[in-house]
Amino acid sequence: MFDSNFDVQEPAPFDDREPVASGKSRRENLRIAVVVASTSRPELIAQMTSLMEHQSLRPDLLVFSICEQADLPRNIPKAPWIRIVQGPRGLCAQRNTALEFLGSDYDLVAFYDDDFVPARNSIAQMHRFFSDHPSVAGATGHVLADGIRTQGIALCEALSLLEEHARNEPNPNCIVTDLVGLYGCNMVYRIAAIGRHRFDERLKLYAWQEDIDFAASIRHRGRIVKTFAFCGVHQGVKHGRTPGFRLGYSQVINPSYLAAKGTMPTMSALRLIVRNVLANHLKMWRPEPWIDRRGRVRGNWLGALDLLRGRLTPERIETL
Repeated sequence: MFDSNFDVQEPAPFDDREPVASGKSRRENLRIAVVVASTSRPELIAQMTSLMEHQSLRPDLLVFSICEQADLPRNIPKAPWIRIVQGPRGLCAQRNTALEFLGSDYDLVAFYDDDFVPARNSIAQMHRFFSDHPSVAGATGHVLADGIRTQGIALCEALSLLEEHARNEPNPNCIVTDLVGLYGCNMVYRIAAIGRHRFDERLKLYAWQEDIDFAASIRHRGRIVKTFAFCGVHQGVKHGRTPGFRLGYSQVINPSYLAAKGTMPTMSALRLIVRNVLANHLKMWRPEPWIDRRGRVRGNWLGALDLLRGRLTPERIETL
């Protein structure tokens, strides 16, 4: 249970001019916490616990941020490196609850979706990457396959893809490119770079595009990049996700809200809205079995009406 009286210390300022330090001692001193926000998917919490237990280098702390005890599996291990925090529902709120719990006791925080399957060396590779790239404030790893765009990827298939990758592909400890934002299923930040910044809790429930907003808000503290140093597979498990109507509303309102806020370029927001609205309308007559296109279309239209009325209300998703 999260203690609302938890004493949070202000992290030291992040200096992206910090010289690269080499040697084993520096890498051992980087402490990493993994944060997983989850709701109504206890089987995925059990799965993530097992995946973290079998990492080549286990994280210093694994935090599950939940809304109620029913979100947990029956037999979650009682170990000092596993913690449960409980707070308000919604991806942003749940991640913020975890950040308040962590305070400044850790160097890196990895945010995983509960249905993300990291490679066995992911935590070790995060240590190595951030040790060797001190100018980086946040990074997203390589997603080998993403079930969010398909009917989903079974765990056995995800593990098979990771095994094949480990046999045939290296994990170059390099920066591939700078990014505007990171992919929320698999992103790592320096806690010193985050400081007192938090996820925008006006982005409710699934909080579509919260990863872009968060990265844009702290990119002045260091580089936001993509790397192949660590990787994984996003299963895209369908149950427990935001219904089509609500997501369709967010597809219009959230980018508009972020553009007005200044964390998403206006043209990028417009392209994102147009692409999703067109896809929903073109595919609604022969929709994918795993996507509620008609619901998304209705949500798109409601979002457009609110936009015409001058209402930038991403939080309205909770009442739909």
